Amino acid sequence: MSTAWTIAGEFTEACSCAYLCPCITSNAAARASEDFCTFAMTYRIDTGRFGSVDLGGVKFTLFGKSQAVMAAGGWIVGIVVDEHATDAQADAVAQIASGRAGGPFAALAPLIAEFRGVERHPIHFETTGHRRTVSIPGLLDQQIDGVPSMVSTDTCLAVDGVFHPANDRLALAIAARHVVSAFGLRWDDRGGNRNGHFAPFAWSGSAG
Repeated sequence: MSTAWTIAGEFTEACSCAYLCPCITSNAAARASEDFCTFAMTYRIDTGRFGSVDLGGVKFTLFGKSQAVMAAGGWIVGIVVDEHATDAQADAVAQIASGRAGGPFAALAPLIAEFRGVERHPIHFETTGHRRTVSIPGLLDQQIDGVPSMVSTDTCLAVDGVFHPANDRLALAIAARHVVSAFGLRWDDRGGNRNGHFAPFAWSGSAG
């Protein structure tokens, strides 16, 4: 019997590409700024269930590294689930984030060449205005700042209709810090000119 699930919350991301990431404006067909793209996407689930398991309050981060052209595949991926999640919550999130439970990540599964597993660590995710900060001690130090709109101070510049698992509309941001040391992936940039995004997300699917 299949297990229905639905989750909604807030997403934030930074990657090793210089702002603005060429993947976003090319349906992942253009070359990254480097010969690869090292990224970390963090999701805070505010409401949701996986069958009978309540997922509200659970956070997880998907770490990855792609080839120069993301659409070419060959990705390396690993997942961190917040240590405060129960075993049942962590298992549910692992199924969703790996694409095994369907939903948006299932579309990315064919691009993954190496899955380096699921780990449990404390994830700190803070939202202040247009700023998003994520810390996983020893693994990730990330801060992105939304690019403010010149016509409305309450909003940021955004792109619509994009190929991305979180949302097809992403706010544009610049990463003040993007430091990764997880699953054998390394990136350390504090120069304030790398790419970032944030957006709400709302997904549903069925596992099994």
